[in-house]
Amino acid sequence: MSSLSRELVFLILQFLDEEKFKETVHKLEQESGFFFNMKHFEDQVQAGEWDEVERYLCGFTKVEDNRYSMKIFFEIRKQKYLEALDRQDRAKAVEILVKDLKVFSSFNEELFKEITQLLTLDNFRQNEQLSKYGDTKSARNIMLVELKKLIEANPLFRDKLSFPSFKSSRLRTLINQSLNWQHQLCKNPRPNPDIKTLFTDHSCNPTSNGARPPPPTNNPLVGPIPKAGQFPPIGAHGPFQPVVSPSPGAIAGWMSSNSPSLPHPSMAAGPPGFVQPSSAVGFLKHPRTPTGMTGMDYQSADSDHLMKRIRTGQSDEVSFAGVAHTPNVYSQDDLTKTVVRTLNQGSNVMSMDFHPQQQTILLVGTNVGDISLWEVGSRERLAHKPFKVWDISAASMPLQNALLNDAAISVNRCVWGPDGLMLGVAFSKHIVHLYTYNPTGELRQHLEIDAHVGGVNDIAFAHPNKQLCIVTCGDDKMIKVWDVVAGRKQYTFEGHEAPVYSVCPHHKESIQFIFSTAIDGKIKAWLYDYLGSRVDYDAPGNWCTMMAYSADGTRLFSCGTSKEGESHLVEWNESEGAIKRTYSGFRKRSLGVVQFDTTRNRFLAAGDEFQIKFWDMDNMNMLTTVDADGGLPASPRLRFNKEGSLLAVTTSDNGIKILANSDGVRLLRMLEGRAMDKNRCPSEPISSKPLTINALGPASNVSAAIAPTLERPDRGPPAVSISSLGTIDGSRLVDVKPRVAEDVDKIKSWRIPDISDPSQIKALRLPDSIAASKVVRLIYTNSGLSLLALASNAVHKLWKWQRTERNPSGKATANVAPQLWQPPSGTLMTNDINESKPTEESAACIALSKNDSYVMSASGGKVSLFNMMTFKVMTMFMSPPPAATFLAFHPQDNNIIAIGMEDSSVQIYNVRVDEVK
Repeated sequence: MSSLSRELVFLILQFLDEEKFKETVHKLEQESGFFFNMKHFEDQVQAGEWDEVERYLCGFTKVEDNRYSMKIFFEIRKQKYLEALDRQDRAKAVEILVKDLKVFSSFNEELFKEITQLLTLDNFRQNEQLSKYGDTKSARNIMLVELKKLIEANPLFRDKLSFPSFKSSRLRTLINQSLNWQHQLCKNPRPNPDIKTLFTDHSCNPTSNGARPPPPTNNPLVGPIPKAGQFPPIGAHGPFQPVVSPSPGAIAGWMSSNSPSLPHPSMAAGPPGFVQPSSAVGFLKHPRTPTGMTGMDYQSADSDHLMKRIRTGQSDEVSFAGVAHTPNVYSQDDLTKTVVRTLNQGSNVMSMDFHPQQQTILLVGTNVGDISLWEVGSRERLAHKPFKVWDISAASMPLQNALLNDAAISVNRCVWGPDGLMLGVAFSKHIVHLYTYNPTGELRQHLEIDAHVGGVNDIAFAHPNKQLCIVTCGDDKMIKVWDVVAGRKQYTFEGHEAPVYSVCPHHKESIQFIFSTAIDGKIKAWLYDYLGSRVDYDAPGNWCTMMAYSADGTRLFSCGTSKEGESHLVEWNESEGAIKRTYSGFRKRSLGVVQFDTTRNRFLAAGDEFQIKFWDMDNMNMLTTVDADGGLPASPRLRFNKEGSLLAVTTSDNGIKILANSDGVRLLRMLEGRAMDKNRCPSEPISSKPLTINALGPASNVSAAIAPTLERPDRGPPAVSISSLGTIDGSRLVDVKPRVAEDVDKIKSWRIPDISDPSQIKALRLPDSIAASKVVRLIYTNSGLSLLALASNAVHKLWKWQRTERNPSGKATANVAPQLWQPPSGTLMTNDINESKPTEESAACIALSKNDSYVMSASGGKVSLFNMMTFKVMTMFMSPPPAATFLAFHPQDNNIIAIGMEDSSVQIYNVRVDEVK
């Protein structure tokens, strides 16, 4: 809510208090949450009105909000429980124990047991800690002292414990000033006007001689009205404007809250001090009140407070204010109905997203936590990353406990960044992973963020303050914004009362904002500030809902499913805060949460009833259905590419089907043709650089008949990434990566005769300034940036490749010599040796942790664990005999190592507890 609207609530509270509407005052305090009346709270506690005490508190905080709130509710309920025991009302005490106090058992089970045992005592004062409990009145007073301290310390009550200072009867004064101003604007003002209503603007009837008498000196409200001289002359205002009356449910209205200069709409031609905007942006406009219905309107044009319950069931004919949409003209060839590819992922697909520029690169996340990159044109899997915690030592204890209790983890959402150079993955336990991507298909670890307690349910990219960020939401009921450079948290938005299911960042003009939905069906909207939610209303179905904008960013849609299985796909009228159109065609009981996507500012698609359903955005009736040759689950997941020429849909056998329209079919045929041409001309070098089509003009090797189909004139300007449900817009580049079409051709290229000339092999001698010794073990680091050797004298050597113009990736290569690396201290990593046996005859073994931070090694003596950054020994263990002959780190936990011994036994060592099992 804007500052002016907030101040208006305080004016109303003052007015109600002056008029002695005591119950209404406290009800408004509670519902607005702006002012906590400590005197009223104390009176209710001392009177023992416990239900009213909790109702009033709930307007400001809930039990689970923080430790202060939990303590406040506990003390109140404990006092209520003790008073019931003191009255010997055991039945009431049991009811309070089960209904009110049991919620605290999960936080302190021992305390709950102790409270329960009070039921067994004839007098609870027999308990040592309650022996000094006096009578009820004194106990309540003692508790009040503690409650006041807790409330004052609770950050949720900050700035809510004091009522702002302003003159008495301020609302009356403002109304009188407005009436006086209206009287100044009368064409024929009368000396003593009879003002009978505030529901319409004041206007005097014409006087007999048409003269303008002086303004009135009093009115029926509070006496004297400010003198006419206090107001500027009529000419300073220009023509009198009709009052603007915004809809109370407008979605768009809150977005101007960062512009405090906007006036109250009832002062459209107001006096100096209220700056009139030069022009109103389309999405901030509201319909004017019809003639004859203009009235005093206290809602400000910059008000961001929307009605709690949104109007549903609107006519299909409701206009979309500020934006005119021409009817869609389409043909059946525009719909993606033809199955052109089938990909075998191998595990249940949870999320998909096409690359915003390379139209045939598909990102896939699964229920076992792995992600894959597919080139759907060649059916080639470019990359595959199984889940692992990159740095378990930096993980929070809740995450470590969650993984310890249940190692299973799933991808909840995976999305590309707007430029396609980065991707984000949200997992079902705490974690978010960010990878960088280059056009050759390489994924590189960038950031690991312990983002939420519980599951991270959605992730999206956004550009607040012209800085690329990710927006996440989770089971902890929070939305968080992180910068993608260092993973620093920028904002935390709290206000949902249930786990947050999805986020939809977007922008209108220069205003950046986020829509969020929770599993209780609540939709909220947030600006990038600390002023709380600007929108609070219910989504159709009141359960899992996702929101997405059309590609041009002008139309807002949502799709959700209720707990009973009723699905709702709707378009919103942002200006009215109402449902503009509800699309029909869903089965009465959907099996699972229905997923949807938008494309080309033209079509909607949703997975339901073992098929794909299509709608024209401008028509509520379903357009057609496609079963994709069968094999789809009840509610398949689906995703369009940017141009809408390809549609990925999940199958029930852990696969993905790619459907195409006529443009998509031509695109894939063109890729196949290019791959065949490459295979026919092996002497020509194969370029790893993707072909760019329509970047600066038509590609020379693309026919004129194909090129225009790849660049759609109905594509709007790029939009900010909105969520994993909406298409992510980037530039208009369509990148096509040439790939070999058939597996047999790839196998043929690796036959031995292909590398028969020694000149085809490049040799490189690594620089070595340390005493030479025979290399007995050699291993690349997992990142591919370094090479680690273990010599027969038990000394390790590490070579690192640097990023240079000749080697921009920094990867190991024979084209550039690496550097022999040592820490500044000059320390060498040297293994323990067996004095009774020459090192040359001892078994040597070595293993690297998955994040390349640690190396485990042995050269016939004890097993050593080294830090790869400092070369320092972290620990040594397991003296021979028997000696270690093989080492292996656990794939998900660097603290667990398997050790093969020379006596054929295998030992499991846990670094945390320094214990062998």
